[in-house]
Amino acid sequence: MRKNRRLLVFTGDGKGKTTAALGMVLRAAGHGQSVKMIQFIKADSKTGELAACQRLPGVEIVQMGRGFIPPPTSSKFAVHRDAAEHAFAAAVEAVTSDKYDLIVLDEICVALAHGLIAEDNVLEMIQSAPEKLCLVLTGRGASQRLIEEADTVTEMKCVKHALNAGVWAQTGVEL
Repeated sequence: MRKNRRLLVFTGDGKGKTTAALGMVLRAAGHGQSVKMIQFIKADSKTGELAACQRLPGVEIVQMGRGFIPPPTSSKFAVHRDAAEHAFAAAVEAVTSDKYDLIVLDEICVALAHGLIAEDNVLEMIQSAPEKLCLVLTGRGASQRLIEEADTVTEMKCVKHALNAGVWAQTGVEL
């Protein structure tokens, strides 16, 4: 059994990718580990995960996204690309700092799928991660290359979603 860095990917069209990653954050915090979560797309400062993680010692969560990504033809697309590039720079800094036991790159798969950051750069960062580090990547549309590089991949599948029946996001459930 190897003991070097671990890479987990939570992907798919179903609900629960970020929630699964937050479960790992909670578990790591319970063991006194140092954790950083960088959110690549989300921009809502009133989410429950931000409020909860601010109360957990050793856990840092930062939102660097700008929300829903417009089409590449939109004049606002460049703002999202710049935000993703800044988030990726923060991720590289966190990975190379050797300060963390667990780093979650929330929605990075979405940023990659939309062409906001380069996959080769992400794979290079993963391969250079320190041995003690556990990396978790979340988001729809994980590429085949990320899946192959990962130690564990979980695909969340949407069987039924309340939004399709007109039920909006609810505090404590989606927010």
